[in-house]
Amino acid sequence: MRLKLIIIGLGVLVLSLLVQGLPEGAEKKPIRLAYLQNDIHHLACWVALEKGFYTQEGLEVKVAGIFKAGPELMTAFSAGALDMAYVGEAPATTAVANKTAKVVVLAQVNTEGSVLVVRKEPRWQSLADMAGRTLAVPGHGTVQDLLLRKALLQAKLDPKQVAILVLKPPEMIGALRSGDIDGFIAWEPFPAKALTLEAGKILTHSREIWKDHPCCVLVADTRFLEAQPEQARKMVKAHVRATEFIGQYPQEARQIAVKFTGMDEKTIDLAMKHVHYTYAISVEGEKEFVEFLAKLKYITVEDSRLFTQQFLNPQFLPEMPRK
Repeated sequence: MRLKLIIIGLGVLVLSLLVQGLPEGAEKKPIRLAYLQNDIHHLACWVALEKGFYTQEGLEVKVAGIFKAGPELMTAFSAGALDMAYVGEAPATTAVANKTAKVVVLAQVNTEGSVLVVRKEPRWQSLADMAGRTLAVPGHGTVQDLLLRKALLQAKLDPKQVAILVLKPPEMIGALRSGDIDGFIAWEPFPAKALTLEAGKILTHSREIWKDHPCCVLVADTRFLEAQPEQARKMVKAHVRATEFIGQYPQEARQIAVKFTGMDEKTIDLAMKHVHYTYAISVEGEKEFVEFLAKLKYITVEDSRLFTQQFLNPQFLPEMPRK
């Protein structure tokens, strides 16, 4: 009996020491991750999930949301429902500047990768031909919204000369085919799908509007980053591995994109040609985003360079020149 009590006592002591030895906040809660629906810009996320890169880094990741556009994803951050996410840089910037969410950028996800598609009208050869037409964007303050407005200015068109409405990308192709809209600008692979369905034609690529423009980023909630910096570091490491995988094994990456989007290989192949996958943060690109958003009165920022420095946090990225 005495021996049994001693054994039980030792067990309790060992358990107590184990519990005391755990670092504060070390309970294994899954990292709540989100991305945008069928957004091929977020291929690195899908690769990391599919190839087990998160697991290999000792992480437990839960996909806590698949959203149709960046602004609604940022609302989930506002509600405290996410830890990290793949999202457009512009809506993330808007949410932080307007103090509706507290996130920082840990890595770039891609540059370029959006396309302006219009109905197959022979007379429409340039954006100048879109005066009086209806064009759709995924949301106000999205990267695509900024690109369209930038393109209109380049074409010497007042944005008021074009009817700009908001549609979620999955709804855009149907609206184009029915004639409810004359065109749309969206992330890939929706423009590519419009082409393979012969529902529209390319009017311009985003690279022609703004070469090497930043697009999507990997962001972390500031509270999560402060509480779990090592977890965030491992997430970035997995993201870097996934980004490099896309460049090294494009055919396998394409099959992963087919699986996650449910779209055909021809569409995905075309779409991936329009996207540059990179984890190198574009500092000057973010500064331009801030200034353009402020010009449109989406945000109010006194010092765009200071905001950019505080918003971008490349501490976990490999050493390399940043744009």
